[in-house]
Amino acid sequence: MRAEPTGISGSWVIHPALHPDDRGVFLESFTQRKLLELTGREMPVAQQNISVSKQGTIRGIHYAITPPGQAKFVTCVAGRALDVVVDIRLGSQTFGQYRAFEIGAADHTCLFLAEGLGHAFMALTEEVTMCYLTSTPFDPNREFGINVYDSQIKIEWPRHIEHLLSPKDAEAPSLQEMSDRGLLPLS
Repeated sequence: MRAEPTGISGSWVIHPALHPDDRGVFLESFTQRKLLELTGREMPVAQQNISVSKQGTIRGIHYAITPPGQAKFVTCVAGRALDVVVDIRLGSQTFGQYRAFEIGAADHTCLFLAEGLGHAFMALTEEVTMCYLTSTPFDPNREFGINVYDSQIKIEWPRHIEHLLSPKDAEAPSLQEMSDRGLLPLS
């Protein structure tokens, strides 16, 4: 396993070691010890979430307020997705910036996001299954969203696919609105 920094502090693209043979492939996509060794970050697992999305579905930008926040370890187990990490931490040198990575079942690439970072993804293939481990359980009183079309963040979503959003994500406030409400994490 190796970890590649994304350019946003607290997030890494994870490349698991693959062990192919005549039967297929075996890999350890997540081990706490190895993640700590490679990133210096601990990832206690409190919950596992799985989402199955139709092509064009965009979920996000989701985050949990700190402390304690919510770290995420994201894996695409079927299909291919554009996975996005957004720095929404007030005081961060990369505040308002994002990085996007294609992850998928074919290459088994994962993404680790520390507490305080925003997360979104778009399903690029007909059906996409995402599995994400979280460091804290879901708490509706501490979970928030920012609009995926935010004019300050300016995520470049693929335009050749029709976008599908939940009403909650489509009506999410802007980064500036969440800042004005005092609902952004600190760096």
